[in-house]
Amino acid sequence: MQVWQKDISFTFNVACFWEAMARKVGNVHPTASFHDIECMSFLVSAAGCGWVLDKARGSRVGLLVDHAVQQRISITPANTNLGILLLIAPLAVAQDHIDWHTRLAEVLGALSVKDASCVYQAIRLANPGGLGDAPEQDVHSEPTVTLLEAMKLAADRDLIARQYANNYADVFDLGVPAFTDAFAKYGNVEAAVIACQFAWMAGFPDSLIARKRGLAVAEDVQRRVQHVLSLGGLDTPEGRRAGVELDAHLRSDGNKLNPGTTADLVAACLFVALRENKVTPSAPFRWNVPDWL
Repeated sequence: MQVWQKDISFTFNVACFWEAMARKVGNVHPTASFHDIECMSFLVSAAGCGWVLDKARGSRVGLLVDHAVQQRISITPANTNLGILLLIAPLAVAQDHIDWHTRLAEVLGALSVKDASCVYQAIRLANPGGLGDAPEQDVHSEPTVTLLEAMKLAADRDLIARQYANNYADVFDLGVPAFTDAFAKYGNVEAAVIACQFAWMAGFPDSLIARKRGLAVAEDVQRRVQHVLSLGGLDTPEGRRAGVELDAHLRSDGNKLNPGTTADLVAACLFVALRENKVTPSAPFRWNVPDWL
């Protein structure tokens, strides 16, 4: 294992920094802020709470998430990384093992009602956008099932919950290969991050958009991404032009079409790619093209 990989928090920070700095469509990045949050908020909150994950060995997933969210709230009230923490905490607990994916299934299977209670508390503290009432095991009440069981109940409407339910199959089989294949093609992290975002958005309606605007709107965004890819995506001037137009559409009406869940999933993919040494922190970052955003 590389020396830098010994600290999970460092890997977490690099993944979060890369995700926030890349010029992804509809998300905050260095040249695109929202009215109430800018890129720096994502960077300092990651740096401020990532150290909690260095305590992952032998820890409970729920406690890690709750502790990290409390640390983040002490830095910024904005919900910058709840979804990222929910995704990466189980990976951090499972990662110190020869067969990471098998160990991850064991970690998820061992999740308890206490884990669910801690995560529910963290969600209430973070107060994510579009959070409504669920028909079963609503986060505004105390859970009576394990965290894995609660996630399975939400898996059909939330992509983060879906990862818990399917042992991160989409992260390992869709997201990570999309990133690593694009990195091999473009030779830089930023283009690979954008390609990874497109792969997720073309494959699934974004959960945050669905919560805020409804499933039909989220599916419309999904079709728009598929159209970008049909024109060649990042490989062609036509695809890039369509991507820029998509970005403008997502930022209209007060950024209510922010694909925030997809951003969280991208960060998890970057964490996995870094931990598996498929890319290093020193990899070239900037995608130097004149016709992108």
